[in-house]
Amino acid sequence: MHEAKTICFFNSTNAWGGGEKWHLDTSALLKNKGFEVKMFISENASWKNLVEEKKIPFERIKVGNLSFLNPFKVLKTKSLIKKNNAHTVIVNLPRDLKLVGIAAKLAGVKHIVYRRGSAIPIKNTFLNRYIFKNIVTSILTNSEKTKETINQNNSNLFPKDKIFVVYNGIDIDEFENREFSPVYEAKDNEIVIGNVGRLVEQKAQDKLLELSSVLEKKKIKHKILIGGDGKLLNYLQAKAKELSVENNIVFTGFVKDVKSFMKSIDVFVLTSKWEGFGYVLVEAMACKKPVIAFDISSNPEIIKDNETGFLIPAFDIDILSEKIIELSENESLKKEMGENSYNRVVELFSIEKTINNLLSLDFISECKAKQDD
Repeated sequence: MHEAKTICFFNSTNAWGGGEKWHLDTSALLKNKGFEVKMFISENASWKNLVEEKKIPFERIKVGNLSFLNPFKVLKTKSLIKKNNAHTVIVNLPRDLKLVGIAAKLAGVKHIVYRRGSAIPIKNTFLNRYIFKNIVTSILTNSEKTKETINQNNSNLFPKDKIFVVYNGIDIDEFENREFSPVYEAKDNEIVIGNVGRLVEQKAQDKLLELSSVLEKKKIKHKILIGGDGKLLNYLQAKAKELSVENNIVFTGFVKDVKSFMKSIDVFVLTSKWEGFGYVLVEAMACKKPVIAFDISSNPEIIKDNETGFLIPAFDIDILSEKIIELSENESLKKEMGENSYNRVVELFSIEKTINNLLSLDFISECKAKQDD
């Protein structure tokens, strides 16, 4: 009997987001498949209870931007990695990559994997060139667009054949069977528009307020549900008042029950300036909702224009409003696009497809626990 080989996931961020969801879901999937997994999360992680609910073994860590310069921190991390018999380490943040990557290299870990979830080019610095040449063995991305950005600033930064794309998957059966309770009931034939995401500059929820202003002028009855929390809440609330649309906007706060949110809307609109992979689009599509997003980043990999929804020119609120009006006036189109959305999720973004793609990667397959000789 071979000794179990552990896959160690390192994610030192405090806040919950797409990267954290990926680490949590992936470690849970692999654990259920019989792999030995271990998570290392921030001492102040707001999502610690989610790790506990999944019954994933974990330890608390503290990583700063300059931790990799502290030899005692590096050696302590090396010891931690060796203690857990890590065959593969998967890191999420650049600061984790520096510290954990160096420590894992010193510990003799075979696979040091950087999971990249943002479609933003990597800076062509001396430190990055060293890390990606000498430390990282594979890169895992969540979209083709994210993969493209890896070598955008330096075509020789990392071998393309060592960059793998695995889309985020959704457990369709579990999602469909999950109970839900709508968070909002439409009134007076209004169209209900939804958006979920952290209230930060990247997500550009201020464009939804501009959309509401345009719809108001065109006398289109509507409500916009904005789910999420973040540092821009006060700014967005003030801007809603400034545009005199505060009565059309509902800030729901952090959305724990995504299905209940999606079941409360007619159409999902993603206003982000960029996305590595807009998982919320997939969740909306799984609820048979048409989706609209800007024709940028990885959105075209998820949305099939004019079939599952619409891809529109970036930040063009007039065209966005036209598409909303088109859906509000055409119930059959809205239903058809919703059905097409669901079918596309089944075809491309099921959890089964994600699992199969993960298991095909050597840095995962080699770690199967307790294999017989």
